Amino acid sequence: GFKVLASASHYWPLEDVDGIHEFRDTNGDIVEGMVNKGVYVTENKGVTFLFFGSYQNSCISNPEVCGPEGVTFSFFWKTQDQQAKFLPASGGQVISSGFKICSNEGEGSVEFYTRGNAMMKWKASFSPPGPYWTHILFTWKSREGLKVYVNGTLNTTDPDGKVFYDYGDPSANLLTGTEGDQTKRYVNGAFDEFIIWERALTPSEIEQYFTAAIGVQVLLSSTIPWSLMTTTTKPMLSTNAYHPIITNLTEERGNFRSPDTVLGYLENVSLSLPNKSLSEDTALSLTEAFLKAIEDFMLLPNLVDGPETAHMFGSLIQTIDSVMSHMTCNLDENDLPSTVEGTSSVADYTMIKMHPQTLNLSHYRFPSRGQSYISIPSEAFHEKAWITIVGLLYHNMHYFFHNINPTDTKIAEAVAYKGYMISATSYLISIKVEPLPKLSHNLSGSPLITIQLTHKLTPRQYSQALNKSNRVHLYCAFLDYSNGIGVWSNEGCVRESGDLNYSVCLCNHLTNFAILMQVVPLKLPREHQVALSSITYIGCALSIFCLAITLVTFAILSSVSTIRNQRYHIHANLSFAVLVAQILLLTSFQFSPGTMPCKILAILLHFFFLSAFAWMLVEGFHLYSMVIKVFGSEESKHLYYYGIGWGCPLVICVISATSSLGSYGESGNCWLSLENGAIWAFVAPAMFVILVNIGILIAVTRVISRISADNYKVHGDANAFKLTAKAVAVLLPILGSSWIFGVLTVNAHALVFQYIFAVFNSLQGFFMFLFHCLLNSEVRAAFKHKTKVWSLTSSSTRNINVKPFNSDIMTGNRPGTTPTKLNTWDKSSNSANRIDLSAV
Repeated sequence: GFKVLASASHYWPLEDVDGIHEFRDTNGDIVEGMVNKGVYVTENKGVTFLFFGSYQNSCISNPEVCGPEGVTFSFFWKTQDQQAKFLPASGGQVISSGFKICSNEGEGSVEFYTRGNAMMKWKASFSPPGPYWTHILFTWKSREGLKVYVNGTLNTTDPDGKVFYDYGDPSANLLTGTEGDQTKRYVNGAFDEFIIWERALTPSEIEQYFTAAIGVQVLLSSTIPWSLMTTTTKPMLSTNAYHPIITNLTEERGNFRSPDTVLGYLENVSLSLPNKSLSEDTALSLTEAFLKAIEDFMLLPNLVDGPETAHMFGSLIQTIDSVMSHMTCNLDENDLPSTVEGTSSVADYTMIKMHPQTLNLSHYRFPSRGQSYISIPSEAFHEKAWITIVGLLYHNMHYFFHNINPTDTKIAEAVAYKGYMISATSYLISIKVEPLPKLSHNLSGSPLITIQLTHKLTPRQYSQALNKSNRVHLYCAFLDYSNGIGVWSNEGCVRESGDLNYSVCLCNHLTNFAILMQVVPLKLPREHQVALSSITYIGCALSIFCLAITLVTFAILSSVSTIRNQRYHIHANLSFAVLVAQILLLTSFQFSPGTMPCKILAILLHFFFLSAFAWMLVEGFHLYSMVIKVFGSEESKHLYYYGIGWGCPLVICVISATSSLGSYGESGNCWLSLENGAIWAFVAPAMFVILVNIGILIAVTRVISRISADNYKVHGDANAFKLTAKAVAVLLPILGSSWIFGVLTVNAHALVFQYIFAVFNSLQGFFMFLFHCLLNSEVRAAFKHKTKVWSLTSSSTRNINVKPFNSDIMTGNRPGTTPTKLNTWDKSSNSANRIDLSAV
């Protein structure tokens, strides 16, 4: 007990009172405490004040800064004792900035205040001490609220508190005494042993300190003053029937290594509990000892992750329910209503035995705070019977319920998706009420239990849920023990609302609840799979054929000056990148995901598809430089273009492959996976290129349309508008705008986008061949010139002059035809528009 006292943060022994033992050193001197000099007594207008200094921004003066450990205040107190009128630190009322203790008209009370976003007040009342020294101790934790112990025993609590707007005397510090008229100036009480711990003491520590302070070991009572109890000079152990079990639980900690052995031991504990009443204090001590043993079990290193783990923890939860229910039913009926609550590393818990009329609420909620809770309507409780409530909110138990086979459950919807495992994705919450509440048998009726649970997704579960190629099924489920073992079922429960972050369930029964998640990949019907596969194979084959002809054409005509310029270098590189990407795509269909060839193909696909986008960006930059704003020399642009077209994709692929190699060729195809966000190494650059090129397309189209409109006004040539429409049609596929549908279908089973992309994918190479070769006047003219050269060479006719290209060819006009009026170098009123539209 004195070890508990020695751990106090602040200690003021005050007077040496017979029967109250101070903390003394080895020489027998009273240990004054670390801040004893901060306490002094003054008398002002007949009122005696006890000051313990200023502790701004400390746990003492402002409970809001108390950590999760909380705070404890302890003192001995007596009232109505005329002989104590001049004792230092005596009085009947204590007020501080954080708490107030007072005795008024036969009622003692502790009021506790916090000044956070809203001022909160906790108040717990008890019988005042009277003329006998009485030990008063109260603890406060933000999650547990206020608990008041009288003579070492839990007397009253206020776990929830309420919002409060008017707190006492704003100028008052900790004070004692009463102020009356001049003839009645006397103090009516006394204090001794004022102690503060900047943590909440446990019930066993409180009992230890109290018995040490009074020098005896007694059966504690909150109603009889300890000074009137029959005591002995030698300590005696309590005859409590539960004490040996608590002792055994404590001593056996760490002695077991096998999960089966520990589980068997805990089940034996639940079966060996005596059918005898117990106090709140004993129930709290037994709960703490039992949950410590549960914690040790959950930390065992040899817990195997497998199907048996879920069954083992289902049995463990059943054992916990049995122990907690036994204690609640056997709480001492002479001390009702009774409440035992607290928190541990295993769970938040509450045990209540009371009359339902004491609820005075529209519903009972456990826990009283937080985003995860169970709510029971008050009309569901029986009106004339004592009821017991056991509530548990497990902190980590859900981690042990994953990879559950759907066939091992009673969830019909989940069984329909055999092979796709189920995992708990929320806290487990348990509540048991005796007698059973009156609930509606129909889930559309009332009253019903409301359960709200916040989802606790692992990173893998979260990425799977966000993957649009998956369908997420969330089930409001409970452990059904009707067959002897815990089996997950959703009978009598329905998920009313929620999203990926939380679920709200309605149930017509009570037990252990959790949200289970099952992720099922979306599968296309067989006919759609065949259709898309056919379109893809035919489209890719057509693209490869057209791109091959395009590259051969450029190679053959490379000696012609008009085809040897920068624009056709860009076309050739773009065609080559798309050609290789299409060949690799067809090849990748022949390999299984997870194999090394599939992983290599995924990396190559990433690089060449990125290169295709990069050369589309170069197409846009080159068009911008020729039509809108000229920048850089031909040689400098050449270097920039090749750096963008091949260098940037290489850098992105190297970084992506080295940082997340496991994301390539693993998720159902030889491509990037969505599991850890690696797909953004492709999607982000692709979207950037598409957005930039759309901007360039708009700017170029505006220039062309403006010139077309001006020429129409001057010359009345409607072909100018046709040229604008043709330019847009040509530029759309070349600048990559059609790939928006491709980005939308990457790892996403959106059926309409898959069909659109399959068609555009096949047209990609065809469009490039159509506009770069078949319909391109320069290429056609160059090809005619080349065939003439071949014809003349084959006939060995050397003296015939071949007509060279003229300016009409450069501007897209056929030889021998009249130049169009859209010639931007025409010496007309539009001569200011000196823009090279040959790029278009």
